Amino acid sequence: MRTGRALVGGRWRETAERFAVTDPATGETVAEVAECGGEVAVEAVDAASAALPGWRSMPAHERATIMREAAGLLRERAEAIGAVMTAEQGKPLAEAAGEVVAGADHLLWSAEETRRVYGETIPSTGADTRMWLLPEPVGVVAAITPWNFPVSMITRKLGPALAAGCTVVLKPSELTPMSAVAVAECLTEAGFPPGVFNLVTTARPGGFAKAVMADSRVRKVSFTGSTAVGRELIRQSADDVKRLSVELGGHAPVLVFPDADVAAAAAGVARSKFMNAGQACTSPNRIYVHESVADEFVGELVKLAEAVTVGNGAEPGVTMGPLIDDRAVAKVRRHVEDALAHGARPATTREEGSGRFCPPVVLTGVTDDMLVCREETFGPVAPVLTFGGDADEEVVARANATPYGLAAYLWTRDLTRVVRVCEELQFGIVSVNGAPLAPPQGPFGGIKGSGYGREGGHHGVEDFVEYKYVSVGLGR
Repeated sequence: MRTGRALVGGRWRETAERFAVTDPATGETVAEVAECGGEVAVEAVDAASAALPGWRSMPAHERATIMREAAGLLRERAEAIGAVMTAEQGKPLAEAAGEVVAGADHLLWSAEETRRVYGETIPSTGADTRMWLLPEPVGVVAAITPWNFPVSMITRKLGPALAAGCTVVLKPSELTPMSAVAVAECLTEAGFPPGVFNLVTTARPGGFAKAVMADSRVRKVSFTGSTAVGRELIRQSADDVKRLSVELGGHAPVLVFPDADVAAAAAGVARSKFMNAGQACTSPNRIYVHESVADEFVGELVKLAEAVTVGNGAEPGVTMGPLIDDRAVAKVRRHVEDALAHGARPATTREEGSGRFCPPVVLTGVTDDMLVCREETFGPVAPVLTFGGDADEEVVARANATPYGLAAYLWTRDLTRVVRVCEELQFGIVSVNGAPLAPPQGPFGGIKGSGYGREGGHHGVEDFVEYKYVSVGLGR
């Protein structure tokens, strides 16, 4: 049994009320965590506001040194923090430890970007004036992170904000707060001044959101989560014109053209689809395969799907853990049942799992009107659709026929097709032939219903920067 506490102004906070965190694989309680109401969120904003002048004025190389130290601690503790993540989120230990390392890389990249938040000198229209553009941090930032990547989602928001000179109040998912506590321990030990980073844990996120959205000192909110919550935050941000970055999910298409390396395409789809049991906003949700290579592709994908070992992520040899909760299981089953009822066929032969364990499913004979092609499944279901002909416009139009616009995947050896299709796809990120979607240097984010704002690269840091234009008259 672990105990999770909040961190406010550099002090670990206990509360009389606690909430339980359970292991999705076993249903057992693995932690009890401090339940912080809206008043603690206000105290955290107080602390972040008080720490802001000192942090923003600290020389960039000194801020970078502290951030690098925190990244180093995360990397050193990757296996231990990964075990915490597995216990509360379910993903296999190796996958969890790998996420912690990736989270450290995001923090390290942002540490280096600290030195590159540049201003500008603008040519003046007269000899007696000078014009400058000064970069300044937005101010206090509220970050709200999801359960599916409970470490890397934190550092992808935290790193750019800290690099820009902002201070942060973080609310992690109530399903995975202990991963956030582990990150907070690393940051505290790395030497962050009190109040620069604050952690508010709660199983009643509405109270936190109400407190930070009503506080004019919070100048930016960075949110990853459901579309419904994101829309509500956007509405609430209007009252005092807060800046927002929102990543609200996706419905990623895969386009496999006839000239693709079919085996590589199947391996890439399997890797992206079955990672984290399909619980990723970038997970392939609609797999469009040219009819001339469809049988070969399905055969390769089925072999990979049936080689996945499903079980408790803490056990050796497991390569896919459970879904996060019973609602997730019910959604996966509803999507599969709807597809089968409307003519789809299962290409995999494994029996339906028990509890929250759902073995990978490959479906063929899928059509665009099925539920699995209209909603984000968020589970290990791979629906394969086919297309024919030589023109690419039709399949691109089918891929674009969604209100979401986060990620898309493209497999082809034709350079001309790569350029044209990438330009036509209405998504914020496109992976060609298996290239990674979310390295630290890449600006991760979506368009349309998937939100706006970017995390990663210098664009991610700029999302936390205001530019002040200064015009100076020199006199005579």
